[in-house]
Amino acid sequence: MVKKKQALGWIEWLIGWMYVTYELLFQRTRTSHLQNPLELPSLNDLTCIVTGTTSGIGKEIARQLAEAGAHVVMAVRNRKTANELIDQWCSSWAGILLNVEVMELDLLSLDSVVGFANTWNARLEPLHVLINNAGIFSIGETQKFSKDGFEEHLQVNHLAPALLSVLLLPSLIKGSTSRIINVNSVVSSIRIKRLSICIIATNNCFHVSPMRPWLNAKGILRAQVRFRLESSSLSTTFVYHMHYVGFVDTEDMNTVSGKRKYSSLLGYTNSKLAQVMFSSVLHKRLPVESGVNVMCVSPGIVHTNV
Repeated sequence: MVKKKQALGWIEWLIGWMYVTYELLFQRTRTSHLQNPLELPSLNDLTCIVTGTTSGIGKEIARQLAEAGAHVVMAVRNRKTANELIDQWCSSWAGILLNVEVMELDLLSLDSVVGFANTWNARLEPLHVLINNAGIFSIGETQKFSKDGFEEHLQVNHLAPALLSVLLLPSLIKGSTSRIINVNSVVSSIRIKRLSICIIATNNCFHVSPMRPWLNAKGILRAQVRFRLESSSLSTTFVYHMHYVGFVDTEDMNTVSGKRKYSSLLGYTNSKLAQVMFSSVLHKRLPVESGVNVMCVSPGIVHTNV
């Protein structure tokens, strides 16, 4: 009987941080050939839901999508701040009619996620892009749990976005070819030999279920991530070897067993890895005819307030 691995070895941890350091030092060099900013094509026929759009990466994503003509739904906790941003954008883009709206969503409440999805699906409108951007990294803080009983990093960075993705599938299928884009982190990289995590939602009930990860012949998760909003000349592909920093223990998702000492870094990396694994499994299990693609994108080293 093979003994279950309890945590990363020190060699795996060291190699993982070597990858992170490489990303930090050479990101600008590796992307110097890309146009900055990348000009988006006309997106007048697309509807995009973006979470966490009042600051950081999400704010810029929403702004550029709106500027390109997409119907943008800002899924946020603070509706007032989002509406103020829309007013700023409208005043700075005189003559450009923006199709942006605000809907309330709190990822620390699974009831809020279910309510958001039900409200959107009730419109019976197609959804073309879901960008799960919102996330947290509570650096140096003590372990906290949501009212649903999950460690906060795990819920905000993985469980809630996964649940939202599953519940919005009816609208995404209406908008096919559509895509779910999960904003992730190279810090979540890992070699993993056992299980990934998947949320299964049935009649608004949800539970965590272990599934087989997406592995190559050497047992190393490989993710080829393609970000493409429509059939156009804009297509950027990122390839990452995901290994060695995060670790998902399906028997101790909340890190409360005492087998590992909790830290905010541990909570963050584990939650981001779980999101990668969920994305892989969901993409493989969705029928091709559904027309829904699932992908993860690492933005690299970005100055943000996560």
